Amino acid sequence: MNTSLYREIDMIEIFKAIMFGIVEGITEWLPVSSTGHMIILDEFIKLDCTPEFLEMFLVVIQLGAIMAVVLLFWGKIFPFQFKDKSKPVIEMDKIMLWLKIAVACVPAAIVGLLFDDLCEELFYHAISVAIALIVFGVAFIIVERKNKGKGAKIKALDDITFRTALIIGLFQLIAAIFPGTSRSGATIVGALLIGVSRSVAAEFTFFLAIPVMFGASLLKIVKFGFSFTGEEVCILLVGMVVAFAVSVFVIKFLMDYIKKHDFQVFGWYRIALGIVVIALGVGGVITV
Repeated sequence: MNTSLYREIDMIEIFKAIMFGIVEGITEWLPVSSTGHMIILDEFIKLDCTPEFLEMFLVVIQLGAIMAVVLLFWGKIFPFQFKDKSKPVIEMDKIMLWLKIAVACVPAAIVGLLFDDLCEELFYHAISVAIALIVFGVAFIIVERKNKGKGAKIKALDDITFRTALIIGLFQLIAAIFPGTSRSGATIVGALLIGVSRSVAAEFTFFLAIPVMFGASLLKIVKFGFSFTGEEVCILLVGMVVAFAVSVFVIKFLMDYIKKHDFQVFGWYRIALGIVVIALGVGGVITV
């Protein structure tokens, strides 16, 4: 009887992990803030785990989403091509791309290592997340309307300079400090402001996520320690696998969508979500 009960509880936790994976896979790539959605989801579907594991889980689950980028864009990011089995060819344009990504990661990496805990303590609560959602929602609408009818100056990844990469990285820093900003939202807004096309802005944002999320996940795992229970390992793996599978479809959708549409719809969605988060916070539904 007890064994059956434990199995039932385990399956409920697995179902919750699947739900978190779905939400992560969708919101990590659309510029709508995965943090805002995770806050709401966590209030209604709480994992039966320690606060320390939940904090780590919500970051490390993103590794699944990141692997979708690696799979879909392998040909654009892997610099070593084996055209001849005995002699690999190094493609310098991809080496340069990674150097630009490294430059863009420097601001967020410094702040993340030095002030990660402080930023979470100061800004990881419902009202600050809601404000970030609304502010960058408005920013999307303003930037897109301002750019309407204007041609992009940067239409290919190769056209991104080190200076452009650093500016985009500074916008990513905003997302690192203020949860709810959305890492992809901040970098895309920054890229659009300096004349990067939507498709290039989205791709560079995807690639930028690879070292950022690997680094953030490693930091969280080290802080948590490596003493996982069997159930915790299972929950984490399920969340990551689901996030990976959903991300594959969402990334493909976004790249097709922005060929014909702008980002204004995501701006309006962010504003609406921010208002919902404020309402739930004021109403006492959300306690974060």
